Amino acid sequence: MEQAVSLFGSLDANIRLLEFGGTITVRDGELKIAGEPGAVSLAASAVQGLLALLAGGETLGEQNVRYVISLVREGQTHRLAGLIDRDCLCLTAKGRPVKPKTLGQQAYVDAIRDNTVVLAAGPAGTGKTYLAVAHAVRAFRAKEVNRIILTRPAVEAGEKLGFLPGDIQQKVDPYLRPLYDALFDMLGGEAFLKYQERGNIEVAPLAYMRGRTLDDSFIILDHAGADENVFNAPGQPL
Repeated sequence: MEQAVSLFGSLDANIRLLEFGGTITVRDGELKIAGEPGAVSLAASAVQGLLALLAGGETLGEQNVRYVISLVREGQTHRLAGLIDRDCLCLTAKGRPVKPKTLGQQAYVDAIRDNTVVLAAGPAGTGKTYLAVAHAVRAFRAKEVNRIILTRPAVEAGEKLGFLPGDIQQKVDPYLRPLYDALFDMLGGEAFLKYQERGNIEVAPLAYMRGRTLDDSFIILDHAGADENVFNAPGQPL
């Protein structure tokens, strides 16, 4: 019954997404799907994929339900196994595990783990910055690196760095807010400030990075500003 409750979601929100022109009901511990044969087959495949995620300890929500449905519609059911038993990158300050949520995110995480330099292009909100910060925190906690450096071009929408009030830190802070938010989530406010005071976490605009010595550092360059067409390597979107 607990599995059925998790599958259906709050107010049956998850299961409504799976009713491709048919109906899904549960009676006496059995789930029944009624409708056109094609729609029933798609819904059954999606349900099996979601049950596999539940068995792997995942929590179902609208995001991963819609993602499983998209894989099923595209005939990629065999790839659902890649969503199960994904490695936990790190734990947030509140103890929540950070894991890739899509196959594209898993490929991105694997690329960061296996390569010295990784370039990622994709729509906003697909996890590029957040997963990069999670990898940096994991490497820092494991003492694989001694310093996390956050950098970003400090020119946005035509204005120049000198037009902003304050010192260099105050000038660049608004542009690095997504990175700050991710670090606050994973380290907590006090730990973030402590590491920043010690120099373990450093924030600098890209223009100030020239000539730096970057030994034992994990560098995140956010929003480099390059056109996505320069990334010609094949791969799945995040």
